[in-house]
Amino acid sequence: MKLQVYKALWGMEGSLDEQLDRIAEAGYDGVEAPIPDGDLAVFERQLKSRELGFVGMLFPNDVAALDHGVARASELDVKFLNVHSAADHMPFDLGCDFFEGALLAEGRSGIKITHETHRGRLLFNPWTTAAYLRKFPELKIAADFSHWTCVCERLLDENDANMKIAYERSHHVHGRVGHEQGPQVSDPRAPEFAYAVTRFETYWDRIHAAHEARGEDTIYFTPEYGPPTYLPVLPYTQEPVGDLWEICLYSAHRVRERWGA
Repeated sequence: MKLQVYKALWGMEGSLDEQLDRIAEAGYDGVEAPIPDGDLAVFERQLKSRELGFVGMLFPNDVAALDHGVARASELDVKFLNVHSAADHMPFDLGCDFFEGALLAEGRSGIKITHETHRGRLLFNPWTTAAYLRKFPELKIAADFSHWTCVCERLLDENDANMKIAYERSHHVHGRVGHEQGPQVSDPRAPEFAYAVTRFETYWDRIHAAHEARGEDTIYFTPEYGPPTYLPVLPYTQEPVGDLWEICLYSAHRVRERWGA
């Protein structure tokens, strides 16, 4: 199974051309970013000229907004869409209405849609997510378990039943390590976070195994660490405690070594 490592544009600086040049030169396979507001044909050419794939992101609060985003995405050669789906305060039945609409949009467009396990969204914790996954067998998720660790204020048991169904239905991995007090460790290389890195790599290995069991030919992994102040900073100076680019690149190299790519 082929591993594709993508770089999020989140937190990058400079012009888009400068960002894409740096990503391509670093050996990433593609980028993950929101669908641009500008000329999509120009954006497509910028990616193609560097042989970079594209995973699009959408942030809809309702099905109408999702449909609009999917229609724009259909103008691009998008590998799939990663969606921040609706809002955490929605009752379960209204969440079901959203996912029914999302599955219809996915079927009409032919574009795979993953729904990210993100704070503030419908899939903000493991037990609610498991309930939706059981109700909708075709629903696919983008696994960012750093959010669940933050919401639950604990590292989750890798053998928990809610985690198991999440592994099986994950079609994308956001490779960010969280901890009990936040969604992002300051630096995954730091020895004080070795326990969290070990647990998260166990989660990701289970997702990798689930991909193989489904017969997938590719697994997508984005080391989506965020910029300051998502990345912790020093008080008063607001100086970041780590180098975002180096942290992401380290994580990209580590997953390639771990999965033999």
